[in-house]
Amino acid sequence: MSYSVGFISLGCAKNQVDCEQMMFRLQEAGFRVQASVDGADLVVINTCGFIDSAKSEAIDNIIAMGQLKQEGRIGKILVTGCLAQRYQEQILQEMPEVDGILGTGSYYDIVPAANAVLSGQTVTEMGNIDAQLLECGRILTTPSHYAYLKIAEGCSNRCAYCVIPQIRGKYRSRAMDDVLYEARMLADSGVKELIVVAQDTTLYGVDLPGHKKLLPELLHRLCEIEGLHWIRVHYMYPEVMTDELIDVIASEPKIVKYIDLPIQHVNDTILKRMNRRGNKQYLSDLFRKMRERIPGLVLRTSLICGLPGEGEEEFEELCQWLKEFRLERVGAFVFSPEEGTPAAEMEYPDEEIARRRADLIEELQSRIMDDYNAQKIGTTLEILCDGYDATSDRYFGRSYADSPDIDGRVWFTSQTPVSTGSFVNVTIDSEIDGDLMGTAGEVHDDDSK
Repeated sequence: MSYSVGFISLGCAKNQVDCEQMMFRLQEAGFRVQASVDGADLVVINTCGFIDSAKSEAIDNIIAMGQLKQEGRIGKILVTGCLAQRYQEQILQEMPEVDGILGTGSYYDIVPAANAVLSGQTVTEMGNIDAQLLECGRILTTPSHYAYLKIAEGCSNRCAYCVIPQIRGKYRSRAMDDVLYEARMLADSGVKELIVVAQDTTLYGVDLPGHKKLLPELLHRLCEIEGLHWIRVHYMYPEVMTDELIDVIASEPKIVKYIDLPIQHVNDTILKRMNRRGNKQYLSDLFRKMRERIPGLVLRTSLICGLPGEGEEEFEELCQWLKEFRLERVGAFVFSPEEGTPAAEMEYPDEEIARRRADLIEELQSRIMDDYNAQKIGTTLEILCDGYDATSDRYFGRSYADSPDIDGRVWFTSQTPVSTGSFVNVTIDSEIDGDLMGTAGEVHDDDSK
């Protein structure tokens, strides 16, 4: 009998890749992977458990699937991912609708786990989260013209507020040949934009023989792959942004001039308490250097409001720094005291204060973004077309400054049809609600030799 399985993937792009690999393994084993969960014999919920909001989203999805199960619309429920790894006992004790859980060290066991659950067994698989990575195919869940390329698993940075090392294990890099093989396969399948991800991409290679930081070499070799037009790198850490890496980003035409560099804060005392290496002066010097050496650079960072030690003075220092450096992309999050982390034992502002500060950062960043968008009016940008919206009769896509599902869009009209996945030159004439608007000119769809 061929069982049907539906997936719900929550959280980050790294989680999405894990989900795509589980889908591949089940399909190879004869399961029918379907787009919708409705009517599935088995629903796999791949969860995030990083902060409170992610945990709440995961729990809400489990409850919703439990309701569908009670109505007879789905069969069994298997919970995988970070929430399963972190709260295995609580899930099975408090959520009887769940038929099994699979930790982050057991993704490779998805086929036997699915078979066991479907045969009526209750499954709890918690493999070694520090185990060597195994290579696996994927079923892409992104549009066919872009894909995420996961180059490592886990994290060894030990930031005081973060549970990732406890959930995902120590940092483990994939072999470069395996990464390059997968990238070539993705390019051959029609992927034009490759988005390189890991918990910390800048540390790629430090655990491999030779113990060298290999991201610059990997990026050079990815740029040699025919078919790839854009290569975007996420989750780089400031203390590992070497001159060599900056030069690679500056010199390789395929690497988009977009750096995602989470800094969390700039106050020296807070950074030290959070076990972040570097200080405000280092960050300021680094950001100036990157601006000078990479023309047109777009900078993205993540900030946490309400960290232990953050009073009004420290928060104002952060705001003044943002006004000076005017980063194009900023995400502000409310501090989530995670049990088992040193930061959870420290004194920190209450959630209402932290949320107000995050709102203030958002307002400040909105003004910076308005100024940035205003500077783009009258210019012509290369846009990767992501689709067409019949309601507005416009195409939409992204410039090099926009990562999918994170940043904004560019909306445009065209006198000739534009296929999804094509690159088109768009002249910007206005902006609405943070998105740019324009008119298409030349469409080009080269093979990016």
